[in-house]
Amino acid sequence: MNRDPQSRLRAFFDHDTMRLLAAGDDSGVLHARGSVDGTPAVAFATDATRMGGAVGVRGCRRIVEAIDLAVRERVPVVGVWHSGGARLDEGMAALDAAGQVFAATVRASGRIPQVSVLLGPTAGSAAYASALTDIVITSTGGATHAAHLITDDDATAVAESRRTVRMLGHPGRLTPADVRPGSTLGRPLDSLLPVGTDQAYDVRPLIRALLDGDGLELHASWAPNVVTTLGRFAGRTVGVVANNPDHLDGCLDADGAEKAARFVRMCDALALPLIVLVDTPGYLSGQGREPDGVVVSGVQLLHAFAEAVVPRVTLLTRRAYGGAYLAMNSTALGASAVFAWPGTKLAVHDPAEAVPILHHRRIAAAPPDERDALHERLARDQVEKPDGLVDAVIRPEETRRRIAEALAAAPPARGAHGNIPL
Repeated sequence: MNRDPQSRLRAFFDHDTMRLLAAGDDSGVLHARGSVDGTPAVAFATDATRMGGAVGVRGCRRIVEAIDLAVRERVPVVGVWHSGGARLDEGMAALDAAGQVFAATVRASGRIPQVSVLLGPTAGSAAYASALTDIVITSTGGATHAAHLITDDDATAVAESRRTVRMLGHPGRLTPADVRPGSTLGRPLDSLLPVGTDQAYDVRPLIRALLDGDGLELHASWAPNVVTTLGRFAGRTVGVVANNPDHLDGCLDADGAEKAARFVRMCDALALPLIVLVDTPGYLSGQGREPDGVVVSGVQLLHAFAEAVVPRVTLLTRRAYGGAYLAMNSTALGASAVFAWPGTKLAVHDPAEAVPILHHRRIAAAPPDERDALHERLARDQVEKPDGLVDAVIRPEETRRRIAEALAAAPPARGAHGNIPL
């Protein structure tokens, strides 16, 4: 793909729909409007052929104009970045102009979808400006926290940005009547989980089987014990948050809670309903965990769900223990509905860990050859069935329909806040 901004913008917009908002010049930025599969959008691109893509006062002014136009017209705005930051020869004036870009991005936060596509080195003020947006797509690698999606080449990065704009700019409507029972993959949903509750598995096939088609997983390489995905469900763009037992047994840790919190707040700000899949033994505990920020990040997730006003439905698939049960969109935090599959286990603490705390004297008094069996029996006693603690215990084959009906029944709403990059 050519490095000049006009070629990059043409690759982003539908054929023959791009209309420049101003003629090309030496400002270092080109901005335009057009459509993406029929969805109106505004975009700008830095000029990597001039001064390494550095942006000065006039270039920043164009970026602000593009963002403000997108806000007025309530359409997504996409920034195509390849920039070393502010133009040094313009001194503090360029730095102040970059600050105005930051301010415009924050003003737009939560009001319209903002997407950044990094097609080359992006540093300084350009790195900050792109990281302030909702979703960052890069073909150049970079910090895992900043990049939601990393692609192998520029063409794929642009294609994924188009896909993102379609989902966010044209979210569609929920149509529960069109939802077929079972799985979209043609396999029973519960067949995607192992028989034993202690066996690891990858939750992503389950997510794919619930959605209408392939989703867009964000931050896939960061905190893989939590999966965050955008996709279509019953015709509507939704966000999916799921514990992933394939990593850390599905425990919530500091990074996982932070990742989920950021995603939940983005979905709430952009009016995207949430589906939450829960299979977790709790927060990751043990010596040294508190310095890692488990409590700080854990309360971010609690706050994000408790604050969210979009329709949000939780499905408990195997187990939900301790504080992680509460944090993953529980009834107490205002979930629109909480469902559980038959056999789901609930407990105030991981039963295997709770028994030595509650019954250490009894176990110590038992004959050594009977202690393992006693421990196992006492652990079973710690488990509670979901009856009375959830809205309904449902069969796996009716899951998609029940979730669609619950989302449709909840009043549509949108969070009155921006999307701070947690």
